[in-house]
Amino acid sequence: MKTPFLKYMLIFVVSSFTVFLFLFLLSEDSYSPEQIIGTPIKIGNLEVAQNDFPKGMDWIEAKNACANLGSGWRLPTQDELDLLYDCYRYDEIGGFTDSRYWTSNRDDTYYIWVKDFVSGRNTFGSISYDESVRAVRTF
Repeated sequence: MKTPFLKYMLIFVVSSFTVFLFLFLLSEDSYSPEQIIGTPIKIGNLEVAQNDFPKGMDWIEAKNACANLGSGWRLPTQDELDLLYDCYRYDEIGGFTDSRYWTSNRDDTYYIWVKDFVSGRNTFGSISYDESVRAVRTF
């Protein structure tokens, strides 16, 4: 007599866990390329995604996330990010946060150049740090 109850209880727990896990996985890391790219901003021959990714990420994750947006999307070079910072400072482009952004410029095995959008300085970030990400592509 107890077997059917336990069977249905187990199905409920497994089903509830599956739904919870599915919703959890969709919640924080979910974004579509359209949400990030939005209406790209054109500066010279550079196309800039309208939005940052919703969370900071390490450098390898950031490179892959940009590439997964589609054809040609990537992390900006240090020079390109310097240009974006200048445009941001003079209100020609928006949506950046007061944080550090990854560049594609690698200094060595463990350190990557980042741009601090508070001070405007270029500095190093450990490849494993979570930093902000804005994708660009050349057209």
